[in-house]
This record gives sequence, structure tokens and C-alpha cells, in this order.
Amino acid sequence: MNFPFNFFLAAFAGAFATSLLALPLWRKWCLRTNLVDDPGHRKIHSTPVPLAGGFAVLTGLLLPLATGAILLKLDLIKISSTHLIVHGIDRRALELAVIALGAVAITFLGWLDDKHELKALPKFIGQILIAFAVASACKRITLFVHSDIFSYAVTVLWLLTVINAFNFVDNMNGLCAGLGAIGALLFAFIAAANGEYLVALTGFLMAGALAGFLPWNFPHARAFLGDAGSHLTGYLLAVMAILPHFYTKQNPRPFAVLAPLLVLAIPLADLAQVSLFRTLNKKPFWIGDTNHLSHRLSKTGISRTKTVLLLWLLAAEIGVLACLL
Repeated sequence: MNFPFNFFLAAFAGAFATSLLALPLWRKWCLRTNLVDDPGHRKIHSTPVPLAGGFAVLTGLLLPLATGAILLKLDLIKISSTHLIVHGIDRRALELAVIALGAVAITFLGWLDDKHELKALPKFIGQILIAFAVASACKRITLFVHSDIFSYAVTVLWLLTVINAFNFVDNMNGLCAGLGAIGALLFAFIAAANGEYLVALTGFLMAGALAGFLPWNFPHARAFLGDAGSHLTGYLLAVMAILPHFYTKQNPRPFAVLAPLLVLAIPLADLAQVSLFRTLNKKPFWIGDTNHLSHRLSKTGISRTKTVLLLWLLAAEIGVLACLL
């Protein structure tokens, strides 16, 4: 069976172009509705920056996904693996619908936070509700423990952890979106190597949508992801980590279940160290500061641009280990 490389490349390019071209429209809307990040404490920009990234990424993901699904169902796309992808869409229709609705919901929650600066508790409750809905409709994490309660709890905890890890790591231009694009590509390659072409397709769409936002955000920002975008990025990567079959009876690879931790090592390590640091200093872990990995690197004299590039490179190198697993 031929690997549908051209199809995946088209998915990536379509999502990239859609996100890239949608951002100016969302940027104008944000300026008109005053959805901007104003200059202030711990911020280096001197003028308000539109928080348009999340909406552009969501558009870049959902519009090509819907278009591609329609074209495939109408048999207007001719590739060797069309029947496998169509079969996957039919078999996982409910799952895909819930994931898409979850993406819209988590973006909306982030928008509420951007617009009204939600307190930690209502935002956390919103995250839990969305995570539980996804855990109910999609494949759940088991860690080889045969218990529905355990499976639900671990899956919800995973989603919450990754969502907030990317929310935390969104502290320098390009860092969150770049790490998200790298992670999505790695998950896509892992899924494709295992013949899970629908999962791989989703990963390439995610990567393309995030990459399409980057020219507007890195190295100089004309738009930010905002909480809407960082929540969406974390949500997408958390779901992508659940979808592939890292371990099966036909292909038992116990260490392969560690692959998601390696793919997302940088944001997870940042979340862990900054939460520990704040706890030891008796500060709420959700209150921002300048003790993230990116800030620590830049304090050594490395420019912010080089800091982001270094963390991208490190994430890619660690992620290669996940592919080998």
C-alpha cells in the first residue's frame, strides 16, 4: 500500500494557507471588539496586540477538515488510501464531532478568559467539563489498568495538564504555536507509521494551522494566540496523544506509551518546574511570573528569538525519541 504523502502534504498546506489568510480578518475583528493584549507588567510590547491567533488556528483546522471530509465522501479525491480514510471517518464520526465541538468549546472558554479575565476556579471547571465530554466520547487512557473510573480520571487529568502546560508556555513570541506544530507533526508521523491515516491526517491539519499562524507571531508579533489559542493548542495536542494506538496485542511495545511524554516534554517540564517553584515560594501556581524555562534561558544573555528557536530544536530532538519508541 502506498503512503499517501501527497494527501498529507495537501492537508498541511491547506490548513497553513487557511490559518495564514484568516488571521487578518480575525485581527480586524479583534481590534474592532477591543480583544487585545494591552501593554503592562511583564510585557515587552508597547502597543495593544490583537488576540486573534486562536480563532485563526481554529479556522485553519476546521475549514479544511470539513472540506476534505466532504470531498472524500463524494469520492472527488483519488488516492490509494482513500477507502481507509473514509472508513475511518465513518467509524469515528461521533468521535471526530466531539473533538471538533471540544475545540470550539475550549476556544470559547479561552476567549472568555481573554475578554473578562476569568478567575481560576470557573476556568478550571470549564476545562474539566470539556475534558470529561471528550473522555466520554473518545478513546481513553488505560495505562494497563482495567477500570473505567481510573481511565476517566487519568484521561481528564491528562487533558487538563496538557491544556494548562501550553497555556503556561505561551510566554514568548512563537513558543507555544511552534511547540504545538512540532508536537502535532510528531504525533502525525507516529500515527502514519502505524497505518492510522485518519489520526495522521488530523495531526497534519493541526500542524499546518499552527504553522500558518507563526508568520504573524514570530519573531515580531502582530497577533497573539491569547488564552483562546493556547487553550486550543494544548487541547489539540492532548487529544492527539490519546488517539494513536501506541500499544497493541499484535505489536506490544510497553515503552511506546511514554511517547506522548517525550513529544510534549518541553511544555510538561516547564509546567512542572514553574509550579514547583511557585509552590515552594508559597505563591498560587496559576499566577504568572518570569521563571519559565524560556525566561531562565533568556536571562543567560540569549535573545528571545534564539531562546524560542533553541526550545523548538530541543523539542524536536526529544520528540524523535518518541518516534523511535
